[in-house]
Amino acid sequence: MICRLTSPNGTPASSFAFGTMQFGGRADAAQSRAMYDACRAAGITHFDTAHAYTDGYSETLLGGMIGAERDRVLVATKVGYQGGAGAANMRAQFDASRRRLGLDAVDILYLHRFDPETDLAETMACFAKLKQAGQVRYVGLSNFAAWQVMKAVAIAARFDLRIDILQPMYSLVKRQAEVEILPMCADQGIAVAPYSPLGGGLLTGKYTRGGVGRLSEDSRYAARYGQEWMAGTAAALAELADELGTSPATLAVAWVAAHPCQPMPIISSRGAEQIAPSLAALDYDLTPELHNRIAALSPTPPPATDRLEERT
Repeated sequence: MICRLTSPNGTPASSFAFGTMQFGGRADAAQSRAMYDACRAAGITHFDTAHAYTDGYSETLLGGMIGAERDRVLVATKVGYQGGAGAANMRAQFDASRRRLGLDAVDILYLHRFDPETDLAETMACFAKLKQAGQVRYVGLSNFAAWQVMKAVAIAARFDLRIDILQPMYSLVKRQAEVEILPMCADQGIAVAPYSPLGGGLLTGKYTRGGVGRLSEDSRYAARYGQEWMAGTAAALAELADELGTSPATLAVAWVAAHPCQPMPIISSRGAEQIAPSLAALDYDLTPELHNRIAALSPTPPPATDRLEERT
């Protein structure tokens, strides 16, 4: 059974999460507040940040918004993007994150990425101590391959610890997670909060209209989403959205959320107006037929086995 996350007062985690990576960066304090308010009005209870985001401003701004709502919302942050997954680095970054957020404890603490230089036993022991101290409620991993997750699951069990949630990349133009990661999470009861359901903004359709954003401003995103077929998928999705009288962003997010493992896509934006189409996906009726039409717009990744004759 998939881990069911709740806020401290027992409120179930919303079916979507909101990622605050833009807070204090491309979104100033006023824009960040407007997005937070729009998400709360739409029923979002799950908010995601990280020690590495915008030099700490993301955590500081989010912490200032939570206020009296603290027990009704789920707060996630991440450590270890820089400096590795050793206990000393994890604790130092987590302590800084808690100060910025103004919290004694967070609901989800993620290891931001796999660290091949650190023994996972040290990492899991650190998680176990933080959880035993009541400073962390759920343990998460981000940007891990399936084999890395399963290694962590096995080692975590030594410390009477479980991996509760995974944060992989997943969108219509980044479907590798379908091969092993999502089936693994379903099998192991690990919740999934996939990031970048809009493909870095590619699937909003704005780049087909000559718009600007991370793909035109950030070389990493340009490389990540720069394959020619991806632009073709985005254009085809925009055409389908026009046919249906909706936004391509709405279709893209609803498609991710419709996966059988019940992922909680992490939506994000630079402002409240831009986040509206993603929030609209909360109530969008995506039929199985429409899901299949959208899936057909991009290549299905090959299976994890070469014994194709045995596929069911």
